[in-house]
Amino acid sequence: MATSSMCLAANSMSNGKVRLNKEIYGKFVNLSSGISSTGGRSRRITVAASLGQKQNEGRRGFLKLLLGNVGLSLPTLIGAQSASADDQGVSSSRMSYSRFLEYLDKDRVQKVDLFENGTIAIVEAISPELGNRVQKVRVQLPGLSQELLQKFREKNIDFAAHNAQEEPGSLLFNLIGNLAFPLILIGGLFLLSRRSSGGLGGPGGSGFPFGIGQSKAKFQMEPNTGVTFDDVAGVDEAKQDFMEVVEFLKKPERFTAVGARIPKGVLLIGPPGTGKTLLAKAIAGEAGVPFFSISGSEFVEMFVGVGASRVRDLFKKAKENAPCIVFVDEIDAVGRQRGTGIGGGNDEREQTLNQLLTEMDGFEGNTGIIVIAATNRADILDSALLRPGRFDRQVTVDVPDVRGRTEILKVHATNKKFDGDISLEVIAMRTPGFSGADLANLLNEAAILAGRRGKTAISSKEVDDSIDRIVAGMEGTVMTDGRSKSLVAYHEVGHAICGTLTPGHDAVQKVTLVPRGQARGLTWFIPADDPTLISKQQLFARIVGGLGGRAAEEIIFGEAEVTTGAAGDLQQITGLAKQMVTTFGMSEIGPWSLMDASAQSADVIMRMMARNSMSEKLAEDIDTAVKRISDSAYEIALSHIRNNREAIDKIVEVLIEKETLTGDEFRAILSEFVEIPAENRVPPAKSAVPA
Repeated sequence: MATSSMCLAANSMSNGKVRLNKEIYGKFVNLSSGISSTGGRSRRITVAASLGQKQNEGRRGFLKLLLGNVGLSLPTLIGAQSASADDQGVSSSRMSYSRFLEYLDKDRVQKVDLFENGTIAIVEAISPELGNRVQKVRVQLPGLSQELLQKFREKNIDFAAHNAQEEPGSLLFNLIGNLAFPLILIGGLFLLSRRSSGGLGGPGGSGFPFGIGQSKAKFQMEPNTGVTFDDVAGVDEAKQDFMEVVEFLKKPERFTAVGARIPKGVLLIGPPGTGKTLLAKAIAGEAGVPFFSISGSEFVEMFVGVGASRVRDLFKKAKENAPCIVFVDEIDAVGRQRGTGIGGGNDEREQTLNQLLTEMDGFEGNTGIIVIAATNRADILDSALLRPGRFDRQVTVDVPDVRGRTEILKVHATNKKFDGDISLEVIAMRTPGFSGADLANLLNEAAILAGRRGKTAISSKEVDDSIDRIVAGMEGTVMTDGRSKSLVAYHEVGHAICGTLTPGHDAVQKVTLVPRGQARGLTWFIPADDPTLISKQQLFARIVGGLGGRAAEEIIFGEAEVTTGAAGDLQQITGLAKQMVTTFGMSEIGPWSLMDASAQSADVIMRMMARNSMSEKLAEDIDTAVKRISDSAYEIALSHIRNNREAIDKIVEVLIEKETLTGDEFRAILSEFVEIPAENRVPPAKSAVPA
């Protein structure tokens, strides 16, 4: 390893001054110091410094050496001796511990200075190799033992221990090192905050770095949603309201001439999948004004004040682009009733709602901004949010009727190929309760099945299978066990028989033994029209039909052989019978609404309080009335099974052979044995499987 030598000469001067000459890294430096001489004897010290040390250590050592010799070192200024082993002017020569003990035994050691808690020793020893001259060497000790100190005393050796002291240069470096990272971190965060918020009062607002307080709304100056009012069907009333808003935006003078003003807000209320968001896309594509869209959940964050800041930023941008439309989807995420939370409800969400109320209709107003919001939980929205001036119109988008479903199917059937015998009206009749999203999914599933089966067009088979799949689930493996298959067949035929022979029941559409979902067999009923108003006779007939499966099991196989297959049926008919008593007033208790409105709430605590507010006598009367309805319906079901045993056996035999019977086939066989009630008779064309 290459080394560089340095020679320091300190001679006693007559004027009491010390002259230092240094040769450092090949450069000669002449330095003067005002340090007084301590004696007339001169010393010569040779220091060898390794150039293989790390760069940082070399720079630090150079700085310490430079500061110490120009008089800036604190120990030098006070005339004290440094307590570091590196500052003792010791050469780089080292001595092993064993050789040190040998020198100690031969009385060659004169003085020992101990450092680092006795682990390092600077030894002044007489070296025979240098002509018995005194040499300072460094010895690494395994530890300071009492035996070694005792030997020093016996040999009369001068030894001393020195405490470690921090040097001014080391203190400075430590201070800078400790403060550098926090200062850099704080400065970086400050710069990022200034840059992201555009300075104080910027878009994100002061105090919200990284744009946390900025609105996350999607902005379109010229909306291109690809949806117009022609793509919306089945919700004519809601579409008419929106067409008026669009016409107001395009021709405001027609309305302002008679003193009308544009609605400030329109609230869309309805079940999921009925087309609320589709209507918002349609109005964005038709209005021709800037369009902002955001979800209610995007206002709420864990940081205090962020939601209110985003509301301010959204309406600030909207005012800059007025007239415009702001669409807030799922507004119930931020617009829930205030004061209902645990602990008083003074949380971040309520502060966001307060800011939203102020922006929609506060002191300044929001002229030229139309707020459109959608929710399926209007019952939990705050009353201040629903008042006129904020949401002037509340549009209900409900599940479509038969005509609406037909129109929706026509919209979604424009890009699909069908066989000539497909009737969209029959499909609409078979899908009561389907929303627009359900109908779109139905035709898409039928198209997927047609492609999987290698067909070039959608046939009635694909539509039928798609309806079964959406309502009941995936098709399972057909049962091979003869007894189980026979039991399921009698169970399903019992439903069909009791339903068909009970006046007021819906017509049988299909009976099948093909498992779907959790059901081992299914009996499908098709209503004659949309069940908007249901009579007491119809409700009671549905209870009789629901108990037909259990009645068939009991009559055919015996009471001991009834199975768990009727669990779902019993749950449905019990709920229906309870509704007849408590909600519809169709029992001997009288035309009372015995269920508090809060019992229908989604809040569990509210439902428990509603139940507990009912007297024990009234609750007992309700249970008695529900049991009386179920018992009378079960007796009728048992009589239907007993009186038509021969017809049931024949239908079961055909069903086990074919696995699926259509409604026409079922009624044709049943008519050979018994007369079907007049109100339950269905023309063959009406009950046919969708073609």
